[in-house]
Amino acid sequence: MNDGPYPAPEARNDHPSAIEPRITDFVRFGVLALFAYWSFTLVAPFLVIVIWAAILTVALFPCYRGLRVALGGSKRFAAIMLTFISLGIIVGPLAAIALNFIDATYWLLEQLKSGSLKIPVPSESVRAWPLVGEKLYEGWNLASSNLAGMLQRFEPTLLQAGGYVIGKAAGVGLDLIGFMASVVVAGFMFGHGEQLAATLRRLAERVGGDRGIGFMALAGATIRNVATGVIGVALLQSFLAGVVLYLFEVPASGGLTFAIMILCIVQLGPAPVLLPIIIWAWITNDFTYAIALTLLLVPVAVLDNVMKPILVSRGLSTPMLVILMGVIGGTLSYGLIGLFLGPIVLSVFYDLLVAWIRVTPAARKGTPPA
Repeated sequence: MNDGPYPAPEARNDHPSAIEPRITDFVRFGVLALFAYWSFTLVAPFLVIVIWAAILTVALFPCYRGLRVALGGSKRFAAIMLTFISLGIIVGPLAAIALNFIDATYWLLEQLKSGSLKIPVPSESVRAWPLVGEKLYEGWNLASSNLAGMLQRFEPTLLQAGGYVIGKAAGVGLDLIGFMASVVVAGFMFGHGEQLAATLRRLAERVGGDRGIGFMALAGATIRNVATGVIGVALLQSFLAGVVLYLFEVPASGGLTFAIMILCIVQLGPAPVLLPIIIWAWITNDFTYAIALTLLLVPVAVLDNVMKPILVSRGLSTPMLVILMGVIGGTLSYGLIGLFLGPIVLSVFYDLLVAWIRVTPAARKGTPPA
């Protein structure tokens, strides 16, 4: 009994048998976190390749499904055939563009080193250009009259830029190997596409219910739109333009083709590159050469206007700025794969964010997003 003026103290629940479950839960969480971190460090070097392979699987799965039906339902044969077709269509032209660009870079460096590179004298009209006309004319005139002096004047900057370009050009080979590995991994994913899609749907449902399933469908549609309607058309346009420029022996065709591919990905189109080439052809070459080059380049320039309505299942709602940021950020972060991975990932994030913001309070209670 407690005969004093104070109440009896409450019984403390710090018996070892009460603390043991907490320690056990803490140890379990620590072991799980350790294995999660360890697993992430093991797959981190291959994460970009796997993500790009998953994107290729989503984008090309309708083609795989149609090919499988045409081959009598053979999953393995359809996956093997689509893998080789993808290697030829995606990696082949990309390798040709990249290697041509490397050759053009080394050619330019060799020309600068030997002093055989000649730059035409600028027109007096350049002086009248607003803001930069006078300085541009002076630099251009110095380069045309005394290229060696200009190179010596800007030698530190040019050496730094040249080293950066050479380093990036050397890394293109490794990026191409990673690209090929992504296509091969996608080939293995094709056969398990239905199981992977069902697993992702269950995961999305567990995380967000019906809205999660709706968001997953939106992400898949965005991947297909950007991968086929933007990346696919850009690769096709740049490849056709590169073939034409190579056959007509246009100078620096590799660098021009690479510039066309970038402009097509960011939705500006190839006109900023092809139009000056056509003008150059009419000024410096005969009529037959100029008209033939023009007749071949004009259809390439308008190809996206024909292909995109066919390949894009819905209106592409991703702004050009988002795609441009994805191209630049992806290239700086992950090289050649990032050039294509960046705009797709950023477009998916943008579309999901916009869909999440537009969801009404009534839809949050269980109605999937439109």
